[in-house]
Amino acid sequence: MDDNDPVDAIALAWLRERPGTPVDGIGVVTRIWHLAKAFGDDRRRVLAAESTDAATLDLLSVLRRSGEPYQLTTRQLTERTMLTAGAISQRVTRAEAEGLVTRAPLDDGSRGVVIALTPAGHALVERLVDHVLGRETDLLASLTPEQRADLTDLLRILHRDLMTRLNLQKIIQVGSTDV
Repeated sequence: MDDNDPVDAIALAWLRERPGTPVDGIGVVTRIWHLAKAFGDDRRRVLAAESTDAATLDLLSVLRRSGEPYQLTTRQLTERTMLTAGAISQRVTRAEAEGLVTRAPLDDGSRGVVIALTPAGHALVERLVDHVLGRETDLLASLTPEQRADLTDLLRILHRDLMTRLNLQKIIQVGSTDV
């Protein structure tokens, strides 16, 4: 451990004050928390500069990733985002008011509603995805491609294990969206 590293200093202080305290997780968990906050804050700044937010990006991204014709029912949106129907309705209402999506009844006689990207919504999500994901790639520039691949593999293992052990289906928040 490095005394000059602020996270290592926390672990070392615990070991000094309480010898035998299990501090192995501090180096990983505290850094993940710090990184999640830094990445989340940066993404919010990038989106704010584009006059949008994470909720709008999330909605537009789910529609864009669905493939042509870039439309889903509100039920499908709810399932894919694991948000409540009320949260989806609020996001759709806001995006519809901004001209980014349209809302229309399903033509099958049900009460279902289909949400579709407008050309403006499509253009915005294309620009945002390039901007956000490009920025995140830039933020990883200190790692070699091999290190990024290794870190991805290790985080995948940790993520799968935690999701299973904590009985979670999906993490929805932490200042990010599922671009």
